[in-house]
Amino acid sequence: MSEDEAVLELPDFDPKVTRRAVRRGVLRTASVVLAALLVAGLAAAGLAFVQQRGDRGERMRDILGTAFKIYNPAYEVAVDTCCETTPLSMSFTIRASQIRAARGFTENGGSTHTITQNFFGRVGRLPLGNYANTTLSTNLANVGTDLQRKENIRKVLARLPDGLNALAVIEFATPARTAELTAFTRDFDLCPRKVVYERRPGSVPITWGMTTWDRAPMPEETTSCADDMKNDLEGFRAWSRLLRDHDDANLRHFDLSLARLRKAANDGLAYAVVEDLASVKELRKVIEDPRVRTVRLADVAFDLEDHRG
Repeated sequence: MSEDEAVLELPDFDPKVTRRAVRRGVLRTASVVLAALLVAGLAAAGLAFVQQRGDRGERMRDILGTAFKIYNPAYEVAVDTCCETTPLSMSFTIRASQIRAARGFTENGGSTHTITQNFFGRVGRLPLGNYANTTLSTNLANVGTDLQRKENIRKVLARLPDGLNALAVIEFATPARTAELTAFTRDFDLCPRKVVYERRPGSVPITWGMTTWDRAPMPEETTSCADDMKNDLEGFRAWSRLLRDHDDANLRHFDLSLARLRKAANDGLAYAVVEDLASVKELRKVIEDPRVRTVRLADVAFDLEDHRG
């Protein structure tokens, strides 16, 4: 057989056959792509549904939103409606404004941050907290230390004008039970913004206030700040009962733990209070009370609403 005879003959080019083959190839590829997209879409919808199962979003807001407030006692924190959901995560937005002495110049709007937990319920990197380094958080970390002794604070208060409002941490000589705390606040007509339920020198302790848990059980009508504090402690205890063992891993990201929270709620002992409305003149009386270990000043401001001459 010659070399020319060994070469296969190519069929004649048929445009119709070629077009049909190309169309079949395009349709086959499109079908595969659409099927893959459909499977991916169904998988994403399924994962998103799993993310939203039961009361997962509501519980995320309850636990993580409240833990964030305890983690940032120097800020007024507002938790937006939960949650933004993706197939692999859930998140909600918080707005944080630094707490200052009342009725002075306040921060306008604050800053916005996002709290995210992944598909497995683990929280991601958190803003503020230990990185905030505010004067209030520093003073709270000083509770139980020998810093800012009573005799030194007396001198500071003596130099300040009577009418200034102060943001202060009033530390007790002995931890106060609820009855003792309410008696103390009534004696000086105080209305603490937060109660410190832990002594933790060098670190931010556990605090609780009226706005710490957004969905705290609504108490009966109260007539005084002392009544409010009793209800707030009950709210703290009710929130702590929501916590489960598996929450501990997330709580540790907030510099908290189940053991500490449960102990603080169960004991109900007030080691200090955060007051943002007392005047310098009133604090001079407070610091002389034998129940008071010291008063730590975090901020002072002129009362812009005081129109007295």
